[in-house]
Amino acid sequence: MYAEPRFLPCGDSALSVEFGDAIDEAVNARVLSLDRKLNSQSIEGIIEAVPTYRSLLIHYDPFVTTFANLKRELIPYLGKLDLSRIDTNRAWSVPVVYGGECGIDLENLAAWNNLTTSEVIARHSKVAYRVCMIGFMPGFAYLGGLDPSLATPRRKQPRPDAPKGTISIGGEQTALQSVVGPSGWHWIGRTPLDVYAPDRNPMCLLDPGDIVRFYPISIEAWQSESERCAAMIRDAVQ
Repeated sequence: MYAEPRFLPCGDSALSVEFGDAIDEAVNARVLSLDRKLNSQSIEGIIEAVPTYRSLLIHYDPFVTTFANLKRELIPYLGKLDLSRIDTNRAWSVPVVYGGECGIDLENLAAWNNLTTSEVIARHSKVAYRVCMIGFMPGFAYLGGLDPSLATPRRKQPRPDAPKGTISIGGEQTALQSVVGPSGWHWIGRTPLDVYAPDRNPMCLLDPGDIVRFYPISIEAWQSESERCAAMIRDAVQ
């Protein structure tokens, strides 16, 4: 974590506030706290703020403000970050079919880490993860809190077609994939929870700061859990 945040220009209509150069819970807490702070304020010229693991990208209207002016306005907020309230207080219980066709890399990942598949499932599903950022694809959730014993180097050869709902591990991270797309991560399971729907408001179900807890289900329970998830989404977006 940097002793002082860095302000970097991103073209002529955005700036990045960087808090560190690594994936770190304390760094991400500062990113999310600043994002929350700006969402509660009205700073002239700011269009949108996009949190990542280690920085906050702030889009602004260059006809209203400038990089220098915005930097000057943001500096006082950096000393008032409330790191005790970075979560949104929204918690999601996410069913997962681990292994088999839904998680074709589970056995290899277990072997790499000298664990049984049951141990991987138990360790992966016991954690309360925090959504650190949404990125790569619409609604794709990067989750913080992976058990270090499950950390596994990414695949040397990415696949082009990870299904939506894929739960994967890459390096020291785990993620919930929102749409069909490429992935160099290890697929360990899949969920029927639909975290992204372009015809829904909001399109992205998860937000940075949300808490995610996984629980194992059988493939036979897919349909009933899918219906439970659909009802949960309806309640959440009303």
